[in-house]
Amino acid sequence: MEATVSGVPVHYAEHGSGTPVLALHGAGVDHREIAGALEPIFANVSGFRRLYPDLPGMGRTPAPGTIASNDDVLDLLLGVIDATIGDEPMLVLGHSYGGYLARAVANLRPEQVVGLALICPVGAHTRNVPEHEVLVSSAGLTAGLEPEPEASYRSYFVVQTPETLGRFQEVVSPAASLVDEPGLMRIFSQWELRDRPESAQTYPHPVLILAGRQDATAGFTGSWELIEHYPRATFAVLDRAGHALLHEQPTLTHALVVEWLARVREHSAT
Repeated sequence: MEATVSGVPVHYAEHGSGTPVLALHGAGVDHREIAGALEPIFANVSGFRRLYPDLPGMGRTPAPGTIASNDDVLDLLLGVIDATIGDEPMLVLGHSYGGYLARAVANLRPEQVVGLALICPVGAHTRNVPEHEVLVSSAGLTAGLEPEPEASYRSYFVVQTPETLGRFQEVVSPAASLVDEPGLMRIFSQWELRDRPESAQTYPHPVLILAGRQDATAGFTGSWELIEHYPRATFAVLDRAGHALLHEQPTLTHALVVEWLARVREHSAT
């Protein structure tokens, strides 16, 4: 599906019906990664309409010169919300870079966004990041891969098994050829948002924050620092999980996302 905002065609996938959930993927991939992780969860939870946009410069959404910063990306996302959701209550979930944008959307529209989930979120600055460490590895696992995708897989996953390799080949690797590298470099050169996502009053709705103990991209200490702004947050640091937490700890992710959805429903009903 497609929504045109300020002349930019934003491609998105949509599934289900009910309360809208806007799910935002990370950098260097497209909507297929986060959709691939979340759709098995929503298969067992009814009443939610899931929207998975390709962010600018990734997947099938272009990054024209008019999009020159993360503020421009945020403005585009707000336009997508207006075009596809309107003003009805909604949830926002983001992984990695998508978590930075999700925090900003919730900050700007706290009355509309009634639930927020952040998975391995990055922020304006990243520090205290551990070295990449492979915890689980299978001999000969990547023998059939080309050098570039093998390096990408090896540097992303700390749990390297046939199951995570399958996930990588299905929902991560196919997006690599669609990335507009110059477009992303232009956007990310203006990384910091003009309004810090947690600059407003505390966010009153249920929140889920998941961090990987071995996350060599976002770390986990920065995620903990967000907790003061989110008084209704569940915060979990998962061992045996890096930045690919969605794929490395799917059972725990499933349980915690379902519990978050239940808290959102309960809170919205009061």
